[in-house]
Amino acid sequence: MSFTTSVDAAQERRQRWLSVLAKSPADRIDAVWQAFGPVPEHTVLRRPEIGLVMVQGRISGTGAPFPAGEMTVTRAAVRLCSGELGIGYVGGRHPRQAVIVATIDALAQADGWQQRLEEEIVAPLAEEAGARRRRRASAAAATKVDFFTVAREAGT
Repeated sequence: MSFTTSVDAAQERRQRWLSVLAKSPADRIDAVWQAFGPVPEHTVLRRPEIGLVMVQGRISGTGAPFPAGEMTVTRAAVRLCSGELGIGYVGGRHPRQAVIVATIDALAQADGWQQRLEEEIVAPLAEEAGARRRRRASAAAATKVDFFTVAREAGT
């Protein structure tokens, strides 16, 4: 495996993890983090800050982008004592969640933590997110109505 491939794989894994963590409910992040146990010391470089970001939508999901509105986000940054830097962006006003996500991101870059983080935090949260998506899709499918048009002759 080439260096570029391993860097791309690490970047894709990091993007997936940050996506799963950012979209997980704050109470679930806190629960899995508490169950995770002791982690190396870290310093909060950027205290949690709450702000707004512009959210873009796409016409028909794939068409031209348009500004859909603003969304509240919380961000934080931490550095492990070994030097790894982690960032955390989460939707809403959740300072603790942002710090936890940043700490997990930093740990994910440190040697020897990836497998445990995947098994104990990321995989369970990803599975829960999939279950939430399936429940929403099922609820939406239950309300689906199939419309059809009946052609009528003008003379009858």
